[in-house]
Amino acid sequence: MTIQDNTALTDAIRAQWDGAADGWDGQEPVLRAWLADTTTAMLDMARVSPGQSVLDVAAGAGGQSLDVAARVGAAGRVMATDLVPDLVKRLKHRAQQAGVANIDARVADAEEALTEVAQFDAAVSRLGMMLMAHPDRCLASVRQALKPGAAFCAVVFDGPEGNPCLRILMATAQRHAGRPPRDPLAAGGLLSLGGTGRLDALFQAAGYHDVTTRAIEAPFRLPRVEDYVAFLLAAAAPVRAILSDLSDSARAAAWQDITDQLSVFQGKEGWVGPNRLLLTAGTR
Repeated sequence: MTIQDNTALTDAIRAQWDGAADGWDGQEPVLRAWLADTTTAMLDMARVSPGQSVLDVAAGAGGQSLDVAARVGAAGRVMATDLVPDLVKRLKHRAQQAGVANIDARVADAEEALTEVAQFDAAVSRLGMMLMAHPDRCLASVRQALKPGAAFCAVVFDGPEGNPCLRILMATAQRHAGRPPRDPLAAGGLLSLGGTGRLDALFQAAGYHDVTTRAIEAPFRLPRVEDYVAFLLAAAAPVRAILSDLSDSARAAAWQDITDQLSVFQGKEGWVGPNRLLLTAGTR
């Protein structure tokens, strides 16, 4: 991948999420319910504790940033960064509304080095690294910002076999857009860092030691498949981007087909979409 390709991918990701910022922010209660256990496990693996300074990378609208702030307490601080200015704006507003004063939110490209060197006691990233053109650069940037002995934990989606819901969703969207099936490991894809050892190897190549990975089954539970599709319509920037060039009628047909395909996960207990996440942590 050339420098121009990298820049184009980063710009595309920024534009996608800038367009979905309002929807993503509005779906925070749904995200919080889905990822509550995962977020706790992430903080544990990063060894986040009271009084620490913690870096939150690709923080989005900052739901998990509030969890980090609660863990470190008033004596600690959180620096939350994201590529998308509108998401950072919403993160700041969310912290202000919650009365949380120890979060510093800023716009920053996670693949570029921060000005802070050896400043943080821990770092986390929840469902952001797999969307990056160069996750290895993010790992290097975070490592430089960590104090010696500090840990970084990143949460990503596992591969296609552990995420049939996402596999069906993306394949259906690609088909309606007239695109060939995408390589799930291609840079910037939702499943690009999944699979045994893939993210571990990137951590190790970046100089982290004591690298460990834990898989978590994180089913998305909602009353009906239509509720999940409403979530996607509001917040799923990658899917919206795939379907963006279709006519209104063709786009509506695509979303109806997606709804029909994903109804396979509807059951007596509601709609339960299988998702497997990987939590990988390493120490500087």
